[in-house]
Amino acid sequence: MKPTSILLLLLLLGCTKNENRQVICLNGTWDLAKTEVSGEFWAEVPADYPKAFQSQAPVPGLVDMCIPALDDQDTSYVNSVYWYRRSFAVDREATPVAQIKINKAKYHTRVFLNGSFVGENTCNFTPSRLDVKPFLKFRGEVNELVIAVGCRNNLPDTVTHGADFEKIKYIPGIYDDVSLILTGDPFISNVQTVPDIGNDRLRVVAEVVKGADTPWKGMSYSITELASGKRVARGSTKQMVESGGIATVDFTADMPDAQLWSPENPFLYRVDLSTSGDNAGTRFGMRSFAADPEKGLVLLNGRPYYLRGTNVCIFRFFEDSVRTDLPWNEQWVTRLHSKFRELNWNSIRYCIGFPPERWYEIADSLGFLIQDEFPVWTGSKGGYETQLKGVTASRLAREYKAWMRERWNHPCVVIWDANNESVNDTTGKALEMVRNLDLSNRPWDNGWAAPMRATDVMETHPYIYVDYAWVGYPSEGGLLRDTLKPGILSHNGPNEHVPLPNGEKYTNATIINEYAWLWLNRDGSPTRLTKRLYEDLFPEADTPEKRFEVYAKELAKQTEFWRANGTCAGVLHFCGLGYSRPAEQMGFTSDNFVDVKNLTFAPYFEQYTRQSFSPVGVMVEMWDLKLKAGMEISFPVHVLNDTYEQAEGQVTLTLAHEGNSIPVSKNNYSLEGLEREVFQAHLVVPPHAGIYILEASIVYHGKTIRSTREFRVETVIR
Repeated sequence: MKPTSILLLLLLLGCTKNENRQVICLNGTWDLAKTEVSGEFWAEVPADYPKAFQSQAPVPGLVDMCIPALDDQDTSYVNSVYWYRRSFAVDREATPVAQIKINKAKYHTRVFLNGSFVGENTCNFTPSRLDVKPFLKFRGEVNELVIAVGCRNNLPDTVTHGADFEKIKYIPGIYDDVSLILTGDPFISNVQTVPDIGNDRLRVVAEVVKGADTPWKGMSYSITELASGKRVARGSTKQMVESGGIATVDFTADMPDAQLWSPENPFLYRVDLSTSGDNAGTRFGMRSFAADPEKGLVLLNGRPYYLRGTNVCIFRFFEDSVRTDLPWNEQWVTRLHSKFRELNWNSIRYCIGFPPERWYEIADSLGFLIQDEFPVWTGSKGGYETQLKGVTASRLAREYKAWMRERWNHPCVVIWDANNESVNDTTGKALEMVRNLDLSNRPWDNGWAAPMRATDVMETHPYIYVDYAWVGYPSEGGLLRDTLKPGILSHNGPNEHVPLPNGEKYTNATIINEYAWLWLNRDGSPTRLTKRLYEDLFPEADTPEKRFEVYAKELAKQTEFWRANGTCAGVLHFCGLGYSRPAEQMGFTSDNFVDVKNLTFAPYFEQYTRQSFSPVGVMVEMWDLKLKAGMEISFPVHVLNDTYEQAEGQVTLTLAHEGNSIPVSKNNYSLEGLEREVFQAHLVVPPHAGIYILEASIVYHGKTIRSTREFRVETVIR
């Protein structure tokens, strides 16, 4: 074959090649067939696979994207096997190492090459790496690759399966990249970068696989700035340690004057490694992350840092009616994260499900701190049906290990999250089995179970509206006045679900990563969980527009309170991206879009959310919905500075009624980095009945940031 033909083939296959390693991207349009299966799970390796493939489907993607459609079911995918097939050629001589890597596929992946069974992976959220060398044809011969995935209901109960009562379909598919890795010997099988920012150094630990007769000639390395390509370090080492059948190369490189990675400065580097037979590399950022139980905060690069953010429930979005190919559209995913940044968010919990790996690269580049949550929910003792029924701690630890090895070089990933809202013994035991593998020692979140160490974080979900969604009514003063009091921070977390004896409290840094309980579908209708709430507590919100306004204002009030409280490490809104199911089988929650494809938020949402999450913000701590004319009230006004820069200016308090605004007070403030200041404000309630709006405002970076409270003045409180 001519050189130009070889280049064309590499381009068509999406291939990357360096001196020793060639990675051929096998993404694209694959043939697809479907067969039925019975029994508890797909227990037997089939002797043969379908010869007729009726449809075509994209990889990465899900099986509901195939053309023509193979299924007409609108409820769930059960008792089926989906067979993906494609052909490819490798126009080169045979290499010592040939692996197929499937980043993520569900459920239960089996791989066949040229009619032979290669191997399988029962796990659904972590990569498959399979040796295809015995079956691969080289020198331009055509290879036929078949990958089969089953359905969730046929899985063995010894693996996690992502149970979530808000999902109904559990759509199978190869939902992340597929590639063929060709390289020589010694083969670099994994790289872990360990930034040491205190000493301006980078530790690199590389796992190496080599043949018994292959001589070890050492490893060379080069570290460059990702954007500029400027080399900052290079060197080599011949040291290699073999233990337990694994060979590792462990070295340290000086990184003088390294730029630290943060959401404000997402500066990335790249390290490239070479043996006599292989080249491998990874991106990384120079940053550290830890939790401080004494301060109750997290530390980014050694300094306290407040998390402000949201959640992404990608597996729920997989079932959304308008999803199409958006999760795999790089431009759309980048715009989504950019929209999040515009709302003053610096953090995301990828909640009960992992997105494609490209999402993590985008988060690295745009600067987000990711709480990466393994898809375990409803793993409680009692209550919901457990999804950990047959999963042992040692088996779960194997899944955790594969997950960590795939993510530990991403600077965006700062918290390993073992589960969501679950109380069980399994996840804690499993995470302790693998914790030491992460040499950067990131903190763990163990859901509503007890945190395993003081230096871990814990989640709390203070859904203050939940009781009023079912029974009961607030006082005339209003729900927020009834509930937003000291101590509410620990509500709906480990301190409530697994309390310590004698009334003691866990002192771990606390992240509020769910709150509000005010969800609206994208058409403005309430969800299954909020229908009664809007009918009883907000009867005046009788149109979608009015409900959207109520949602935005109420969310802002709670956000301001949790942030000004100053005793939690982070406040993460739920939910930045999920699903909306307003009609049949009505959904429980929703995100805040009205047009997902064009990333258009609901009315009022951007306005109030951006202000309530402003790095320098303000909060009026006054919650009364009704006040008596002529009475005198006193209330705190908080100014908070989440930045490391000095913030100074003036807090202006005004009262508006029927279009007229009168000044109440003005106070100057001057805050050092991470400081808070509280002013005591006084107000004589006007004598005239009606609706009044109390507003505190500051100016930050040329934009007015407001905290507003609306109340009714009555001559007599009823």
